[in-house]
Amino acid sequence: RSHRPSNSGQMPTTFAPIASYEMLRRAVASCEQVGATYHVGNVLSTDNFYNDDEGMPEVLQTVPAWIKMGVMACEMEAAGLYMTAARWKKNALCICTISDHMLTGETLPAEERQTSFTQMMEVALETAVKLKSNLKNSEA
Repeated sequence: RSHRPSNSGQMPTTFAPIASYEMLRRAVASCEQVGATYHVGNVLSTDNFYNDDEGMPEVLQTVPAWIKMGVMACEMEAAGLYMTAARWKKNALCICTISDHMLTGETLPAEERQTSFTQMMEVALETAVKLKSNLKNSEA
């Protein structure tokens, strides 16, 4: 999603925040290493997280429009994380797990969300280890 940062007076145009390719590549390798199912693609960062289109004509509903654009999920922080990382010449990656399905309304109970996302944590930690190892090797 293209964003016009709140301090847009400092930027002449919009900005399309993205993940660091190196971090993404390492995360995919970590998923494959631990046997995790993964999908790589665009997510929508928005403060209008929950679908507020109920009762609107289908053509005006935003979820189907984003799906047509290849958006795989909706969350609230990735764009800000990516923009901050870009500003400070750092790397960033958003690793998401899905708890609510915006089209079907299916949701995971709170207890299951608290206890079942451990594989995502394992992937994140394995990715950090790979990146740290790569950094040490490049400094040697």
